Amino acid sequence: MTIRNLEHVINPGSVAVIGASDREGSVGRVVIRNIINGGFEGEIWPVNPKHREIAGRRSYANIADTPGVPDLAVIVTSPETVPGIIHELGTKGTRAAVVITAGLNERNGLKQAMLDAARPFLFRIVGPNSVGLLVPRAKLNASFAHMTAKPGGVALLSQSGAVVTSLIDWAADKQIGFSCIASMGDMADVDVADLIDLFAGDADTHAILLYLESIPYPRKFMSAARAAARLKPVVAIKAGIHAEAAKAAATHTGALSGADRVADAALNRAGILRVRGLADLFDATETIARFPPLEQSRVGIVTNGGGAAVLAIDQLIESKGRLAEFSAETIAQLDKVLPPTWSRANPADIIGDASPERYKVAVEAVALDPQVDTLLVMNCPTGLASSAAAATAVASLATRGMIQRKPVLTCWLGEHTARAGRTILGDAGIATFETPADAATAVSYLSDWSRAQNALLRVPSTRSEDISGDRDAVQAIFRAVAADNRRILTEPEAKTVIAAYGIPVPETVVAYSPEEVEAAAQRILSNTGKVAVKLLSRTISHKSDVGGVVLGIETAEAARQAADHIRERLAQMGSADAIDGYSVQPMIERKNAQELILGVSRDPAFGPVVLFGAGGTAVEVVDDTAIALPPLDDVLASDLIDRTRIGRLLAGFRDRKPADRRAINLAINGVSQLIVDFPCIVSMDINPLLADEQGVLALDARIEIDPVDVETPGPNQALAIRPYPESWQAHVPLDGVDYLIRPIKPVDVALHQKFLSRISPEDMRLRFLAPRKNFSGKTLLRLTQLDYDREMAFVALEPNGDLAGIVRLCTDPDHESGEYGILVRSDLQGHGVGWALLQHMIRYATADGLKQVEGLILSENTKMLEMCRELGFVLTAHPTERGLVLATLKLGAVGQGAIDASGEE
Repeated sequence: MTIRNLEHVINPGSVAVIGASDREGSVGRVVIRNIINGGFEGEIWPVNPKHREIAGRRSYANIADTPGVPDLAVIVTSPETVPGIIHELGTKGTRAAVVITAGLNERNGLKQAMLDAARPFLFRIVGPNSVGLLVPRAKLNASFAHMTAKPGGVALLSQSGAVVTSLIDWAADKQIGFSCIASMGDMADVDVADLIDLFAGDADTHAILLYLESIPYPRKFMSAARAAARLKPVVAIKAGIHAEAAKAAATHTGALSGADRVADAALNRAGILRVRGLADLFDATETIARFPPLEQSRVGIVTNGGGAAVLAIDQLIESKGRLAEFSAETIAQLDKVLPPTWSRANPADIIGDASPERYKVAVEAVALDPQVDTLLVMNCPTGLASSAAAATAVASLATRGMIQRKPVLTCWLGEHTARAGRTILGDAGIATFETPADAATAVSYLSDWSRAQNALLRVPSTRSEDISGDRDAVQAIFRAVAADNRRILTEPEAKTVIAAYGIPVPETVVAYSPEEVEAAAQRILSNTGKVAVKLLSRTISHKSDVGGVVLGIETAEAARQAADHIRERLAQMGSADAIDGYSVQPMIERKNAQELILGVSRDPAFGPVVLFGAGGTAVEVVDDTAIALPPLDDVLASDLIDRTRIGRLLAGFRDRKPADRRAINLAINGVSQLIVDFPCIVSMDINPLLADEQGVLALDARIEIDPVDVETPGPNQALAIRPYPESWQAHVPLDGVDYLIRPIKPVDVALHQKFLSRISPEDMRLRFLAPRKNFSGKTLLRLTQLDYDREMAFVALEPNGDLAGIVRLCTDPDHESGEYGILVRSDLQGHGVGWALLQHMIRYATADGLKQVEGLILSENTKMLEMCRELGFVLTAHPTERGLVLATLKLGAVGQGAIDASGEE
């Protein structure tokens, strides 16, 4: 379920409180009095057979006796009574409840009994073990919180009741209002993704705050969060950041992929701003809700005190912010208006006696600098000038919190003297903070959020599905390993797998005795100066730990001796039986290359993740890695690289040329596609992966599989983000032309301008139900970058790659129904392109489990209406919009993924 029946939670016309009481100290007493005292204007029905009257209102003995159907029920009875109460409410006609009662869990069976009672009625449950629900705009406080909340535009969704009550208290002094506050409790039914979906579509909610301790159903969460973050700011605290790492991990990647790092990667991928403390939630929300995302966030500072600016810069750099470099023109302008003792650099220290006029001209000059994206204006109180007057001067320059269309944040230091200045700035709509650290941190919130938002809209040139891997060869290796009852691939097997997906590896010769090692080394040394000899074992994963790697061997005889020494060492350890042979390979000497690690591990919540960073034998000690959720593309791969320290080294320094960035991206995408194609992969290490200006080369590789999943086909259903649905491609011959119909890709944005230029104004009007001349660049980006879990678009491409037509399908959050729209180039109409696209969409919607698809069509669009009739759509006049026809097609329940693009089961 998603948002089905949740409208009763946030907009109830009547509330029944089951377990309401007059007993002092009881939860039922607090809840019923909170609802009454909060001013809820709907019907309020206490239900308790032990009382005739509660809080001055008639009390009903049971739910059946209430004079109407409660839109929302609040349950505060003992745990064993809850399943029966849910059934009674469902029978009465109620469809939602907040279960404050604790003690319904899997151990005592009451949680499942409650859900079983709800299921026949599609009854929605918030909780159990919840503090309750507050909807300030409806004057509803259905909770046992100690105070109510002010109405406003922030939705707070919390997995902790204690955090809810604390934040309500905190917000009161900050004058922050809420559209809704939901204590989600144990999330037996309604979870965080459901509520994110609900408030993403709520016009009264302008920002969403999350307090998360766990993320159930990660794929559902990611889908909801990515959709919401495109519409409004979403800010989250994810608690529990120090979960113990997996000490027995089979790979370095597994040991490095801590739970918190994965959660961080997930929130970043979703476009959510993560903060670390409760106080930061409001500061971050207040900041990012004021401004649109920035392309860059170079900060220009104006201050009357250099020390305060230094403190701000320290925090700014700590938060990975960027200090702008003033242009020569800006410095020249400031030279004209500031005393000769000003700092002549960023920060612009305009001296302690700065007058309001000096503040004004300095801020104006810095705001006009094209190299400044964000302004931070600071004031320290002195006996030489008025802090309030300085605030008035700055406020006079601002429009909606911006100066020259650039965000401005302020810090008026102090308390007694600064209070008036902060009030002036706040009243002018300017964000203001008490300390330099707070102000600089707020700048970092804006830059981090802007970076995440921009990442949602960047167009990749390559995606992991563009990697042409040899799936059959890899499948054969995995089958052989599974048949041998193994989980760990040998090094040669692992290298063959990654090479099949475009990751270069050195020549490797397998030898089964020291004598064969000698012969192999003799041959390899004829073309190279040195060789390496490594242990080949199906049971020993980390070869270096047992002395199983010998490097820099210059003669064939020395190679044989190295193999002998490896054998002797393992015999001494009692592991002689672990030796399956030896691998001999040329010693790769690329002195300017960086050693990288590229790997895969499975997170218990988010499934497969990709890790990248500094490699080598000390990888866990250096701990310079970053994590991303697959599937990836070159934009996401570049972000992954940039989040590591070694990423800066790869850009080149001193005598080292920049590493081949494209080759690194392709290697990352190759690993990403391996995960998509083969659900059996449990973990993977490519370490070291050498990278320099010549490209990349994998010197060692380790892969672990689950033999049980070897025959499970891709795409990998364990991914938190649905991968590109490659199987939904089809070639369709129409009038002698072979069209390719496939799911849309972000790169298709480049095809749209030419495509739209070949649509007549009349066809554009018929498609969009009104005249439309053009689309903004951002709109086109959003139309081509889809979350395939909740929307789909198929394009028809001519043999030359030109776009011939598009059909789009947007599903409702309950995944019951989808609305379609179709547009075919005017010069290609009448050739069957529209028919082919619409039929393809219908097959997909059926396979995806939708019950119906529908579209809105202008009544004069006779061609579209006729096509819909012939395809079996039912056409009816729109109930409220004149001139519109609703076309509806009921679909057969085939089940998700049951048929492919050809229509075959």
